[in-house]
Amino acid sequence: MWSKRRRAVFWINAWWPVVAGIIVITIESTEMMGADHTSGPLRAIYQFLFGHVPGPRWERIHHFIRKSGHFIGYGLIGLAWLRAWWMSLPHSRFLQDALLALMGTALVASADEYHQSFLPNRTSSAWDVLLDCCGALTLQLIVYFFMRLVRPKRLLRAY
Repeated sequence: MWSKRRRAVFWINAWWPVVAGIIVITIESTEMMGADHTSGPLRAIYQFLFGHVPGPRWERIHHFIRKSGHFIGYGLIGLAWLRAWWMSLPHSRFLQDALLALMGTALVASADEYHQSFLPNRTSSAWDVLLDCCGALTLQLIVYFFMRLVRPKRLLRAY
């Protein structure tokens, strides 16, 4: 009994960040989170921090904020996938786990863009999927180089 419970706790611990990330993406993939709805609140925050910004300039800043959100958000989801695979496959190498994590990120990003293609105020773009995957790959590379510097033996897991 205790063994089954420990196994369940292990799998929940390994995979809950992936599930949480997918839930966040699902919420952000709604009509309510379209550019037409986020511009006002983001502009108010931006102007509170940095002062007034004219309309055409705000449109560029808003676009940059949204695309940065793609890059960072999916980068974090990529790390959640990487962690889950790293924990779930104890005899695999970092590259194998990173590739699985990148595939998971690409799958979620593609499903998100496909879903957005059905919403009237959202657009769907393969470029966004590429941006999302670049965010995941970038953060995975940062983790890899950090581990090479700080804990190189962790990368050399024995079979």
